[in-house]
Amino acid sequence: MPELRQPPYPTVLKPYGQSLVALAKERDDIVCLTGDLSKQCEIDLFADAYPERFIHAGMAEANMMGVAGALARDGFVPFVHTFGTFATRRPLDQVINSIAFPNLKVRIMGFMPGVSSPGGPSHQAIDDVALMRAVPNMTVVDVADAVEVRQVASAIMDVDGPVYVRLKRGEIPVIFGADHRLRLDRADVLTRGEDVALFASGMMLAPALAAARLLEARGASVSVASVPVIKPLDAATVADVAGSAKVVVTAENHTVIGGLGSAVAEALAEAGLGRPLRRVGLRDTFAEGARTGPYLFGKYGLSIQAIVDAGWTALGRRDPAPVADSVPADEGEYSPV
Repeated sequence: MPELRQPPYPTVLKPYGQSLVALAKERDDIVCLTGDLSKQCEIDLFADAYPERFIHAGMAEANMMGVAGALARDGFVPFVHTFGTFATRRPLDQVINSIAFPNLKVRIMGFMPGVSSPGGPSHQAIDDVALMRAVPNMTVVDVADAVEVRQVASAIMDVDGPVYVRLKRGEIPVIFGADHRLRLDRADVLTRGEDVALFASGMMLAPALAAARLLEARGASVSVASVPVIKPLDAATVADVAGSAKVVVTAENHTVIGGLGSAVAEALAEAGLGRPLRRVGLRDTFAEGARTGPYLFGKYGLSIQAIVDAGWTALGRRDPAPVADSVPADEGEYSPV
């Protein structure tokens, strides 16, 4: 099992931007594109280092996807950067026809996933995983911490076909130890238990681990699996972990429709595994804008407490569930657009 750090987790600033510059030093086929969000997507670092390989496409995301497809046809590996909602909803037709249908090696980096965005429904990519899961040939990745963020560009560099990656910007927690390696072919089983099988992706891994500790303290044995690749899902590990538990809980910074929870449910059904399933995520609703992340994660049921409650009720426990401490908002957590 991978080594895990213990909270409070240290943080790293701009791990993605730094790693892309380092990778571009080794690979001169990388081209970087932005939809007028260079600093917000950490690629101002790339623009400074390799201006001749940097394309400012402006607020024209559909055209940017077409340009990326053309570059990929010419042998380049384009990394396209914008907020997740502008990378999926707005240019979906171009993503499908210019990139996915011809199965081109374009890497679409969608920043500020789910309710990590302060901008309300227009900026919150709460459905991006569902959209991109439905696109043939597309690989869908949701990394959990700064270690994986540093490694993701290298990990997806040579994947055949297009890749969509969800990334949080700004200060990123360091959850995994230095020996951790992001793998695209499997989920990481971090703890093993016999009562609750807890599957988490992206920003929900830290609260999932915190919820597991609370449940364990009250006598519930918990498996925690980090699922960085939602498509293609590591169905074998999902079936193995779920098959050893009484109930299953999924946690995602996304609507519960079409994302990780749906993918796990499909894997369980296809494996013939009957387990009570609770999905933690947005419940078929748009979120609102706010100044702090913990407020939105709490209001829309993505908190540590929501994960604890999901596991507790799935087990049929009638005594009061463990109570999670409130999570203070970090100053500057929601930097303006």
